[in-house]
Amino acid sequence: MTTGVTPATDPRSRVDGLGWVSRAVFPDDRVGLTVGGALPAGHRAVARYAVVPSVARARFLVPLGAPRAGAASLLAYNALRPPKVRALRAALGGLARFGGAGLAPFPTLTVSVPVGAAVTELLLTERLAAALGGTPLLAACGVRPPDPNVKPTLQLFTVDGRPRGYAKIGWNDATRALVTAEASALRALRAVTGVVDHPVPPGLLTETAWAGQAVAVIEPLPPDVRGVPADDPPRIAALLAVARRGAPAGAPRPLASSTFLTRLAAQAERAAAAGPAGARAVAAVAALARRHGDTAVEFGHWHGDWVPWNLGTYDGRLVAWDWEHSGPDVPVGFDLAHDAFQRSLVLRAEPAAVAAVAVDGQLGRHGARLGLGPAQCRLVADAYLLEMWLRTWRLADAGAGWNGALHPALLDVIEKRHSD
Repeated sequence: MTTGVTPATDPRSRVDGLGWVSRAVFPDDRVGLTVGGALPAGHRAVARYAVVPSVARARFLVPLGAPRAGAASLLAYNALRPPKVRALRAALGGLARFGGAGLAPFPTLTVSVPVGAAVTELLLTERLAAALGGTPLLAACGVRPPDPNVKPTLQLFTVDGRPRGYAKIGWNDATRALVTAEASALRALRAVTGVVDHPVPPGLLTETAWAGQAVAVIEPLPPDVRGVPADDPPRIAALLAVARRGAPAGAPRPLASSTFLTRLAAQAERAAAAGPAGARAVAAVAALARRHGDTAVEFGHWHGDWVPWNLGTYDGRLVAWDWEHSGPDVPVGFDLAHDAFQRSLVLRAEPAAVAAVAVDGQLGRHGARLGLGPAQCRLVADAYLLEMWLRTWRLADAGAGWNGALHPALLDVIEKRHSD
């Protein structure tokens, strides 16, 4: 590094979550980061953060200098969080109301830049503030263990504590693709405003490329949004509204002649060129076509990650966020299948084989309301599971690493289903 900051005081030299987040948010080595040390020569301080609860166990970076913004960074949308996290954030938010004095027990991270340097060139928060109208903004950031599939997210607040947006940072190939995809999805969703039963998506405020990263700023959620319960029953009308986007039901088309199957086959071929697991995916696509090629099904859009923790309610309307896996031209029913699969895999920590059975069960119970007969339900389930493995491969190929819960277990499940 060229800042003159020693590794002992610059958290970017660390290999833990604090190091990972610091490198993503402050990638320019002209920016100084110090914890408890002197500023680099010729630098001026431009921001300070409380590192909560400690440098070694960092979980939050809370902005200092504007108590209302610091408190808001911990208290906003607290109702969406699990009870233990909610209680911790409420306690910390109370301390943050007293500013630096309240958060004094925690280490302070100081951000500095060379005297005379333009902060909008060096600091992402300053650049985003300029893009969003020039009002000064403060940023808070959660700290998680390093994960190549996770995006650091800046919570942006005005000095008086009003939420201004969420800046998602795509820092490697996998996360850059996700950030770009969500921005594209949110732009397209502007056209569905007012569609009956369609969940309300957040707006896209701005999108930019910065220091080799893809950054999208997403509109804040409504302040009083409440999460849906983990056992919330499937919202079929909303799923259909997402699939059709206000259009009438599409005419069913055979899987064999669909662009969806063509896309699956092309992705499987790319996976085969990258490694031996891909050859199994090519065989699975061929088996899917043999088994269901003549079955006709309606195709439409899907949210791509329809799960209770990405849904909330506000003013009598359903709100849905995290559209980074959204896309068109998939069999209607994919979101219903995904909801069942993820509840099993994530909420109940069940293996992929059990999660696949949960997909069959949910489609069997609710598929008729989506216009799916027994043959269509089987097609949707088999096609969804293959889509999920290819998503897992895409992320791994882009540098995110394999999801151990899905690979190779999901391929094993798919192959067994086709052999039954």
